[in-house]
Amino acid sequence: MDKFEQERFDKLQKLRESGIEPYGKRYDNTQPIKSVVECFVAERNDIKVKTAGRISTMRPHGKTAFLDIRDWTGKMQVYIKLDKVGPEKFEMFKLLDLGDIVGVEGVLFKTRTGEITIYADDFTILAKSLLMPPEKWHGLKDVELRHRQRYVDLFTNPEVMETFLKRIKIMKHIRMFLDERSFVEVETPMMQSIPGGAVARPFITHHNALDIDLYLRIAPELYLKRLLVGGMERVYEINRNFRNEGISTRHNPEFTMMELYQAYSDYNGMMELTESLITSLVKELYGGYEIPFGERKINMTPPWRRATFCELLKEHGGVSFEDEESLIRKSKELGLETKGVDRDNMANNIFEQVVEHTLCNPTFVLDYPTSICPLTKACENDPHFAQRFELYIASMEVANSYSELNDAIEQDKRLRDQLGTETDVTGKLDEDFLTALKYGMPPAGGLGIGIDRLIMILTNNVSIREVILFPLLKPK
Repeated sequence: MDKFEQERFDKLQKLRESGIEPYGKRYDNTQPIKSVVECFVAERNDIKVKTAGRISTMRPHGKTAFLDIRDWTGKMQVYIKLDKVGPEKFEMFKLLDLGDIVGVEGVLFKTRTGEITIYADDFTILAKSLLMPPEKWHGLKDVELRHRQRYVDLFTNPEVMETFLKRIKIMKHIRMFLDERSFVEVETPMMQSIPGGAVARPFITHHNALDIDLYLRIAPELYLKRLLVGGMERVYEINRNFRNEGISTRHNPEFTMMELYQAYSDYNGMMELTESLITSLVKELYGGYEIPFGERKINMTPPWRRATFCELLKEHGGVSFEDEESLIRKSKELGLETKGVDRDNMANNIFEQVVEHTLCNPTFVLDYPTSICPLTKACENDPHFAQRFELYIASMEVANSYSELNDAIEQDKRLRDQLGTETDVTGKLDEDFLTALKYGMPPAGGLGIGIDRLIMILTNNVSIREVILFPLLKPK
């Protein structure tokens, strides 16, 4: 215990010796600080309020004191005067510290500097803080410590609290948007005997009673499609996916995905839905369509650009998809592997290197090679390409969509062709999913939106760790 912690511990003991419990009981009828501020009327001095919060600053002046308390809605100044609260309470005030949580009752007034303030009739200690919070003017600034101690980050850095309150608002908006369009929210298994719906390395666990290995899901796709077969024509799920892969400013092994399926639609319908959803979010949060992201401004004004995979490869990479020799030369120029890599994957690797970083304003990238989209319908005019789009904003993939393959025979063939390849993780085929398809799945559009990345963009945070309350970190 360092000296500062010892000092706080000593004050705690003094409070108890005085008959005051420093970890208070229920404190009813409190108002959020934002609501308290809104109660103020300049012409009145009799508006009684009651609120609670954590002490962020203290300014004692002999027989008076000012302090600021903060809750999750804002900050409030409190004025404490010996003559008003009485000697016993004022002595108790001397045992308070920054970080303590207090309840306050009093009337509202405005100081000479124009700050709305509570003139305290009474105050109550509700929780004694035994650790010193970060220095009041600078908050918690060590980035790694902020992520490890999010509880301190939230109460010392108001902009962090605002980010996560915005996240809540965004999630509510997404659900409202989809509910208004007759989508229903469902839940599908998080533990799966066969991971499917995406190409990724899964986390493996073991069920002792059944003595079987299970996988944390990499995607809910195959279960949501089972619901389409069952007759649930518009379904969505907002939940966690898990991928046992790298960690970066754009990747966390545990992340939130919104995935939906709409019967009788296709990827064009999903483009319309995606653009409408995200632009409605932007309009609600910013009042317009230009938003900041890092040092850039992103123009979200609809309609968004639509360009094919091949067009962008030619535009930014200077290579034609049809010219395999030029793809090989470009790959070698970029230091990419070419041995044993087929044309489709070679083109996709080049795309990731030379195109993705150029897509700042929203861009729908259409019609990827079919071989890298095993769950997607082929384009009618050229079966080598699939009816798929990826949406890029701020050079990040934010959404992925297919015209869903519903031909049971063709789906069976494609999944069997993947067995034993590098994209096959378990060497197992989801036979039950193929059985479901044989009963008939309506034509459908499917859409997945990476919620964490979307929130990064909408809250102007360039790291995914800033929008996940408890990101995965290497233990100390």
